[in-house]
Amino acid sequence: MVREDGTTACRRLESFVTSRPFPGLVELDAGEVAAAVLGAAQACLAVEGPVTAVGVTNQRGTTVVWDATTGEPVGPALSWQDLRTAGACLELQREGLRLAPNESATKLAWLLDDADPGRHRDLRFGTLDSWVTWVLTEGRSHVTDVSNAAVSGLLPTEDILAGRADIAWSDSRLERFRIPSTCMPALVGSSEVVGEATALPGAPPVAGLVGDQQGSLLGQGCVNEGDAKATFGTGAFLDLNVGGRPPAFGATEKRGEQGCLPIVAWQRSGTCTWGAEALVLSAGTAVQWLVDDLGLISSPDESAEVAARCTDTGDVYFVPALMGLGTPQWDFGARSLFIGMSTGTGRPELVRAVLRGVAQRGADMLAAVEADSGHKVPVLRVDGGMSANEVFLRELADACQVPLHVSAELEATSLGAAYLAGLATGIWSSEQEVAGLVAPRLVVEPGPDSRRDRWKEAVSRSVRWIPELSALQF
Repeated sequence: MVREDGTTACRRLESFVTSRPFPGLVELDAGEVAAAVLGAAQACLAVEGPVTAVGVTNQRGTTVVWDATTGEPVGPALSWQDLRTAGACLELQREGLRLAPNESATKLAWLLDDADPGRHRDLRFGTLDSWVTWVLTEGRSHVTDVSNAAVSGLLPTEDILAGRADIAWSDSRLERFRIPSTCMPALVGSSEVVGEATALPGAPPVAGLVGDQQGSLLGQGCVNEGDAKATFGTGAFLDLNVGGRPPAFGATEKRGEQGCLPIVAWQRSGTCTWGAEALVLSAGTAVQWLVDDLGLISSPDESAEVAARCTDTGDVYFVPALMGLGTPQWDFGARSLFIGMSTGTGRPELVRAVLRGVAQRGADMLAAVEADSGHKVPVLRVDGGMSANEVFLRELADACQVPLHVSAELEATSLGAAYLAGLATGIWSSEQEVAGLVAPRLVVEPGPDSRRDRWKEAVSRSVRWIPELSALQF
């Protein structure tokens, strides 16, 4: 819950299980997600009382299909990380249709083929924003916003890039995947009232919908062209506000020369704000790997204390490529490595090397976004779970060579959703007013850095380790 001054009044976290039944398959139980959302919201309302409006932010691309009458999911929710449709995406490339397995289109087709091959049932599709809004409004609102829809693979690319306010689902793509139009959510703005959350006490209006990284961009006050933020969670994302037009590379290519993606940041009153995005596939995942698989630390929080026992890694480098490399390489066949170890290498050096490796990947993202967007970033705003780790922040500032403004709220994605809901209901009058509420809890100035050349050499050893996967391009 967020107060009018932008501070957090109540925070409640609920967990649910992510299932990985086979390599490359990542599933969620949509019913558990719904229960977690309702539980967290009701707990906060019980403590702090009624709210003016509700905002929803979510993992983009995670796909749910449910029965329109019963409201029950007809299969697992397929995570944005799920790769079961990678083969289908490669087949589509031969037809001239370039889609990635993290987009919703092929996931939706897979779920429909599994649950309703004849297309006789009355089913509904949504990413998690749609599903949560359906649950909150008890089936009265079936909607999604453009920040989520634009990465579904089911919108006409030319209409998005033209900035049209009357964007509609692509009839040709729905036909190609045998998706009934009745299955699709209505397209709405990121900041408008779309229904009443009758599942919650007081039935407050649902008035903000936004993808997680776009929510973080607004939540950190990046409302001006050239403002940038980085979120370090399980993966890592660096997003830069490019203003009212798509980035120049977005008019012709799916990615820029340095591997960045054009995104719709949010849409208000029919006008889109655009961004350029870079991403890292393994960030906090690499720290969790130290806990779960190597046993070097007992929890992610312990990484800062152990890493601080050494002032340097002794020229040891770790490349966090547990799932391949995203921006700028886009090499799904790259794999992680430690390099430079000797008899003097101990536990602190290995743990610090992992934190340093994620930080260096942050610098890779920053360089790529600057190159593809044409903007020089003077200050990088940072949030996400890893932003609580001060050893990591020091490594990140040194690698990026820019000051870091660390968010007072680890989950700035939620702030962005709250701001959009408040803008729709008159709590705040403008994006500039929202930006004025944001102040960092910590500023980290960069120190000298002489490691980028060595880092790039380490990366060169990790790429193309599995040539068959390295050949995949989406």
